[in-house]
Amino acid sequence: MSYEAIEAEAGRLCILEELARQTDGRANDSVLRQVLDVYGIARSREWLRTQLRMLADLGAVRIVEVGPVMVASLTRPGRDHVERRRIIDGVARPSDED
Repeated sequence: MSYEAIEAEAGRLCILEELARQTDGRANDSVLRQVLDVYGIARSREWLRTQLRMLADLGAVRIVEVGPVMVASLTRPGRDHVERRRIIDGVARPSDED
């Protein structure tokens, strides 16, 4: 697997984990981009939007575009992946809890 593929899978996991931390399970692309930066995944807004669309295709999130902003909402399958009840191919697996 290439570095780009590994980074994309890790980025998708970071997105799902951040959505799971939100009280309402939602966040916009600006907030998610800042979160990815913290984890060392400093990519463009278009890269992030591509990952959000992939997650939507996988059924892990729903996305809504409100003007220039994309808002992602966590779905049950996405939460199940974060909580390690289900595995979604194309998303890195959450690490074991210590």
